[in-house]
Amino acid sequence: MNILWGQKHFKMNLQELNQNYNCFNIIEELKEKEEGKLSGYQISVKDCICVKGMESTAGSAILKGYKPLFHATAVQKVLDEGCKIIGKTSQDEFGFGSFSMNVGIGYKQPLNPVDKQRVTGGSSGGSGCAVKLIEDKHVSLGESTGGSIVCPAAYCGIVGLCPTYGRVSRYGLLDYGNSLDKIGPMARTVEDCAKVLKIIAGYDPKDSTSLNEPVDDYESFLKKGVKGLKIGLVKESLDVDEEVKAEFMKTIESLKEKGAIVEQVSLPLTFKYGIEVYYIIALSEVSTNLSKYCGIRYGAEEKPEGSFNEYFAKVRSKNFGEEAKRRIMLGTFARMSGFRDAYYIKAAKVRTLIIQEYKKLFEHYDVLVTPTMPNVAPKTEDVKKLTPLQNYMMDVLTVGPNLAGLPHISVPIGDDLPVGFLVIGDHLQEGKIIQVADEV
Repeated sequence: MNILWGQKHFKMNLQELNQNYNCFNIIEELKEKEEGKLSGYQISVKDCICVKGMESTAGSAILKGYKPLFHATAVQKVLDEGCKIIGKTSQDEFGFGSFSMNVGIGYKQPLNPVDKQRVTGGSSGGSGCAVKLIEDKHVSLGESTGGSIVCPAAYCGIVGLCPTYGRVSRYGLLDYGNSLDKIGPMARTVEDCAKVLKIIAGYDPKDSTSLNEPVDDYESFLKKGVKGLKIGLVKESLDVDEEVKAEFMKTIESLKEKGAIVEQVSLPLTFKYGIEVYYIIALSEVSTNLSKYCGIRYGAEEKPEGSFNEYFAKVRSKNFGEEAKRRIMLGTFARMSGFRDAYYIKAAKVRTLIIQEYKKLFEHYDVLVTPTMPNVAPKTEDVKKLTPLQNYMMDVLTVGPNLAGLPHISVPIGDDLPVGFLVIGDHLQEGKIIQVADEV
């Protein structure tokens, strides 16, 4: 295990840090204003979120060289508050993975800052790694489709907050799944997540899915305690590795001692069908979203010859990674004539039932809690032995709140390898999950 990070005065500059941990795809500084609520903060940005003039590729060779002519709304909002952008963090290609091992052609896998032989989690693995390593006023803007903020937060031992779907504008995000993607903060403390969320949240007319609802003062929920709050412990989530379960139950006991009321609850439909529903919907949306990357307007291109279909196939075959190709093909199959009703439409109907299952519990409980991941960060060599299905099953605890568009936050617990404690709230109840997370 890498013990250097226990030494308070151990420092690296960003270039050295990246040489050792591969957490950035691009290291480049950008600052637009001197004063603001984030003055003195450094912000890194997941590579699928556009920063004007800074190469933004979603970790894929097919977008190599693409420099947006605009900022994503979330990026513009933090720049307006006086922060400094320090670069684009590494990720699974277009967000396709739970371990940041499905990096695009020509990119490097980020390494876990606690133990370099282990994975960072994905797909915001570079963000999780960078936040753990950069100690001074650093927050990363991550993105989640099925767990890509909280998974690396759990494996790297940091805080990751995924807001309600539509709470933060998706304008300027290179899409994975339009009905699932969410931008959120990753930081060393719940306080920094609350601070940044307050800034990036809010209605944006540029995003048709943006919610026109008031934004709470999330920092006001800090230090409120949990006395009297009703917490639902999802019993299906306890089928995890023993070391994860032990740390999770210790934290549950601590919350009880602080006055929280904890009761076991059940989400049978979510845990029985969540993985299947998520992957059918997400990959169907991938199939359409990635069709625009054809080597004509931006990114990778080839010598023009043959028919358009031949050119299109050549560019995509050469520049998409193996997992990207797998997900495009699976999603295309689910959308095909004769299969759409059997797969995509049925999955959309079950998704509605999953949302209703959560909403019924929130009639009686303030928040729900589960472990974030079923294990501690596995070693890279062990992950290489997993089948695609085993890889997908790693999302079993995180796809539910993502399908339902619910806010959730992972907080680090444990004394050895990091373990994540996941707090899930009802729609637009980010304040409540922050209140509970602050006491973990």
